[in-house]
Amino acid sequence: MNCFSARPTWHSNNGRRRCCSHGFGCFFWTFYTTILLFILSGFIFWFIFLPTNVKFRVTEASLMQFNLTDNSTLYYNLKLNITVRNPNKRIAVNYNRIKATAYYKKRQLQTINLTPFHQGHKNTSFLMPAFEGQQMVVLKGHYLSEYNTQKSVGIFNNINVDLDIRIRAKYGKLKGGSFRPPVISCGLKVPLISNNKSANVFKVTRCKTGYFFADRDSTD
Repeated sequence: MNCFSARPTWHSNNGRRRCCSHGFGCFFWTFYTTILLFILSGFIFWFIFLPTNVKFRVTEASLMQFNLTDNSTLYYNLKLNITVRNPNKRIAVNYNRIKATAYYKKRQLQTINLTPFHQGHKNTSFLMPAFEGQQMVVLKGHYLSEYNTQKSVGIFNNINVDLDIRIRAKYGKLKGGSFRPPVISCGLKVPLISNNKSANVFKVTRCKTGYFFADRDSTD
C-alpha cells in the first residue's frame, strides 16, 4: 500500500511499528534520513582529506638599514625569505591575493602586494617580500630607550610581518570557494647588517597561522 494513501501504512523497525499516516510520517522519515546521509557523507569527505595546516617559516632575514632620525622618522630596508609548506597529499592551494605588511612596535611601516601563485600537493614554495623606505614612527620614553638599546646590540626585535591572503583550495578534483584564512603573523628578531656583515645570526622563525583552512570572515 502506498504511504500517501488514506489508509495508514505500518513499518517495522527493530520490533517497533510506526504508522505513516497521510504521508507525514514518510516525509519526516525521508527528510531525517537525507539529513543524516548528508552529514555522514560530509564527515567521510572531511576525514578522507582532513586538511593539515600550511606552514609558514621565515628562513632568512636581511636588515640593511634601520635608522631613526629626530626620534620620528624611521629609514628601513628589510628583506625576507619565507618558506610556505603544503603538507597535504590531496589538497592544492591557489593564493589569489597576498598582502605583506611590516610593523615595528605595532607601528605600520609598509604594505606590499606579492605575486599570486599555485601550490600543489606536498609542495614547498617561497615568498620574498622586501620592504624599503621611510615612515614616521614617533618613539618616546621607554620605546625610544628600547630602540637605542637594540641598535647598540645590533639586533632588533618587535619587528612583525603579517600576511593577509585570499585562497581557493582544491580538494582532489573539487574546487572550494574563495576565502581568507586567519592572518599569518611572523614575529621577528632581526640582526642589523653593517658593512655587509652582522655580529649576530638570524634564527629561523615559525609564523603563527591559526587554522589555515578556516574562513576568518565567517567568524567576524
